[in-house]
Amino acid sequence: MKVNDALTGAALVALGATVLWHIQGFPKIPGQNYGAAWFPGWVASGLILCGALLITGRLRAAGTVPWIVAPGWMRRPKAVLAVASIVAGLLAYVFLAEALGFHLVAAVLLLTWCRLLDASWRLALPTAVVATLLIHLAFYKLLKVPLPWGVLERFAF
Repeated sequence: MKVNDALTGAALVALGATVLWHIQGFPKIPGQNYGAAWFPGWVASGLILCGALLITGRLRAAGTVPWIVAPGWMRRPKAVLAVASIVAGLLAYVFLAEALGFHLVAAVLLLTWCRLLDASWRLALPTAVVATLLIHLAFYKLLKVPLPWGVLERFAF
């Protein structure tokens, strides 16, 4: 998706202004001329400057450029469905993982996403199961982060 530079610049200015407003409450370091707000303040000021330059550059440019141009893939229903399924899947994970468990939700999501990418059942099913188990092992054993078991809690090891 192509977004007009003036809109991107406005977003950068808004982000920079928000950061500058937020860092006003950061504590000062005793005996120093700078504190915890020093670096974020410089970064926010840079964002505001870059955003302002984008806005003025776009407003000076001649011609009528649309504010937003949709890419070609958005005209293909299957591609839109695939993107929508990713967003819906992530939301489903957020709301269902605690109750149903990571393993069930992740396996169903991965299977759905593989099928939407035209993978055969013979490839999609083992991929979803193996990937779910590998992700579980990576989080549980390597990172020491337990994932929710949900309805499979009695089978937890």
